[in-house]
Amino acid sequence: MVKKILSEVKEYTLPSILTPLCMILEVAMEMVVPYLMASIIDDGVYAGNMNHIMKIGLFMVIAAIIGFIGGILGGRFGAVASTGLARNLRKSMYENIQTFSFSNIDRFSTSSLITRLTTDVTNIQNSYQMILRMAMRAPASLIAAMCMAFYINARIARIYLIAVIILAIFLIFIMMSATKIFRQAFPKYDELNESVQENVSAIRVVKAYVREDEQISRFKKASKAIYDIFCKAEGKVVLNGPVMTLTVYTCILTISWIGAKMISVDELTTGELMSLLTYCMNILMSLMMLSMIFVMITMSAASAERIVEVLNEETDLKNPEKPVTAVKDGSVRFTNAAFAYNFDKGGKPVLENINLDIKSGETIGIMGATGSSKSTLVSLISRLYDVTEGSVSVGGVDVRQYDLETLRNAVSVVLQKNQLFSGTILDNLRWGKENATEEECINACKMACADEFISKMPDGYNTRIEQGGNNVSGGQKQRLCIARALLKDPKILILDDSTSAVDTATDARIRKAFRTQIPGVTKFIIAQRISSIQDADRIIVLENGHVNGIGTHDELLKNNEIYREVYESQTGGARDFDETEVG
Repeated sequence: MVKKILSEVKEYTLPSILTPLCMILEVAMEMVVPYLMASIIDDGVYAGNMNHIMKIGLFMVIAAIIGFIGGILGGRFGAVASTGLARNLRKSMYENIQTFSFSNIDRFSTSSLITRLTTDVTNIQNSYQMILRMAMRAPASLIAAMCMAFYINARIARIYLIAVIILAIFLIFIMMSATKIFRQAFPKYDELNESVQENVSAIRVVKAYVREDEQISRFKKASKAIYDIFCKAEGKVVLNGPVMTLTVYTCILTISWIGAKMISVDELTTGELMSLLTYCMNILMSLMMLSMIFVMITMSAASAERIVEVLNEETDLKNPEKPVTAVKDGSVRFTNAAFAYNFDKGGKPVLENINLDIKSGETIGIMGATGSSKSTLVSLISRLYDVTEGSVSVGGVDVRQYDLETLRNAVSVVLQKNQLFSGTILDNLRWGKENATEEECINACKMACADEFISKMPDGYNTRIEQGGNNVSGGQKQRLCIARALLKDPKILILDDSTSAVDTATDARIRKAFRTQIPGVTKFIIAQRISSIQDADRIIVLENGHVNGIGTHDELLKNNEIYREVYESQTGGARDFDETEVG
């Protein structure tokens, strides 16, 4: 885990090396100053030697300046190294997330990934900076101060040694207790982020159902859980203060008492006693710093584990060694195909024994009850998931043999949950084709019946879309997403219940445009509305992950009970919208 995190230091290796070196320089100067002060008192003040005071005083000033510069440079290099590590971690995590298949994403919740990219990385950043600076400074200061104390007077230095051992044992006990509690905090951060994310993204639903109080209560509960955990952990960590204070004052009193006796018998000078008291503070404050380092490392260890989980996660879908880089046509074949979510963990199949042979340019309707795996079926075509049994072929080639980018560029998918991004309408359309001209965008919108409402907007195609497309209606959003998919000039077009918010007349015009303007494109239309698929070349009826029936609208009315029941429930014997009336 540590090796994986440190591998992201990369171009910030030099600042990472210079930081501890600067801290050692600062510590060295801090150790020299008390020793020089003792010389001033003993050989300058008591001896009345002003030249000695001036000379040693100058050395003290120089040492203080050097230590000051070392501290500043250490802080600067440490900041560069730690923020650089955080930058690289976020970049590597984000890039790896972009390679995830749907099954990889299913293993992490969105809120958890956000927490890992923000809170967890910030913990690593703070911890790394503290390790580079304090984790080097504190031990160096402790060891150097202890050595200087033994050099001045070994008898008094033993007091420090005993105090350090007692204090270290107590601090280790506190840290071990706090560690277990800190580890419980990060899953609670996930819950907090999930609460915020859901509330903000669905704020219109919250207000429509007057659920503000419930959402506030949920947020308070998640926030209170984090508060309680940190209060409990800090309640143990805060014991460092009184224990440290007690130890410091006990050492000072003991050293002063013993030191005064030794001065009276000329075994110790006044300057040396003052130096020993200063080293006492250095030693004990170094221990305090070490205890805080342990707290930070404890918190960041849990964060590091969560970050490494994302970095080590490998996509389930990989390109073959020699991928096929061209899709011949839009023909699709399912051969004994089956699929199960979490198959490696014993997940039950949601699709079984699927055998379909679809010619290029056909229009295929797909219908079935909720949970019949309609969306899962079409997800296998663009290899958003891999089959667990059998095979799926596009253009006569198994989809697992294609270069993923090539395959997905040949398959346009308008998902059940339409998503627009902040930017202009043109910006959103060009997700389908980055360098599309405005004329190409307009033609695609005309096919999707989107031009009729875009042209009425004050800024037309330069109208700005808010995040998530909240300033357009559901039907307008669906038509924009269809136009975006058409811009890809695909060989296969998949509409996953993508006209559910569009009126039947507009739906019919869209389907007529598909027939006349993109006849060579294979079209899969998932719909609950019979009128949206009744003119398809063939209609597939799914039931509990199996093909219950396949045929034309008339054939299924005669031979398939499920289809007939749905048709009758929707039409009630009444005349449905007649598509021949369009245009």
